[in-house]
Amino acid sequence: MGSSASETLGARAVENERRFVLAIGGFALRIAGATLVTHEKLPSPRFNFVEVHAIAPDRQTAFFERVLDHYFQRAIRPTIRVPPPVPPSLDRGLRALGLRPRLARLEFLAASEPPTAPPGAAVPREARASELDLLAAFWTGERERPEFRTALEVLFAHPNPGERLRAVVAEDASSVVAAALVYRDGDTAGIYAVSTQPGARGQGAASAVVSFARAPEFAGPDALTIIPADSLRLRTRLERLGFRTVASYVEYELPSDAVLAIPPIGPAAPARWRPPRELRPRSE
Repeated sequence: MGSSASETLGARAVENERRFVLAIGGFALRIAGATLVTHEKLPSPRFNFVEVHAIAPDRQTAFFERVLDHYFQRAIRPTIRVPPPVPPSLDRGLRALGLRPRLARLEFLAASEPPTAPPGAAVPREARASELDLLAAFWTGERERPEFRTALEVLFAHPNPGERLRAVVAEDASSVVAAALVYRDGDTAGIYAVSTQPGARGQGAASAVVSFARAPEFAGPDALTIIPADSLRLRTRLERLGFRTVASYVEYELPSDAVLAIPPIGPAAPARWRPPRELRPRSE
């Protein structure tokens, strides 16, 4: 497949993820040079990120100060996504603001080969509506869980035209051990939040969930099925399941010890605004 076709698939994958965040209560702010995806009630970087498009070198310092201020006012630590190769001036500007690139790239992969389900003890199936509490517990802590569960319930029961949310779980003989969400918007289906219980990892449960989720019988025979991966290990496993990379980003993030603070405004100064002087009536 040519580069233009791959770029088209990559754009569809990125757009599906953005729409998924919007569908669960987030919003996207488009400014010159980037798109800011934000979810104020779910402050995790998975729901708060900046998609960088193109920024002139002599404008980037002010640009990123504006971007970071948008998130810092909400006490959110976003990630900054830049398509490679990253311009040297942009890399220097991001580092000057305290951001550092992650070792592994964020990649979006699309299903290209027939699905294969590796043998394992976990059996995948579609999740039931009564399992929302169980699903929310897979992906959020106690603080975020009520908000996330409510968002899932609304999207499951009241999707907007053209979209649909479903979930897949895998269970062994005693309990559910893995889960994932599948968000379809138009003709693109994104697999998100694949997670496995610690005691069941390494036994094929996550692979079984992904294979089930991307099958035409579940995702749809005409759907482009995509999934994000943020580690080489995960990408390698997905390639074995018939996925290939269609978009790649270098992700910059703030170190965990970075302080989210706005610089002081400085000493008090006289007001810059003055009321207009009293107008004298003109002599006749």
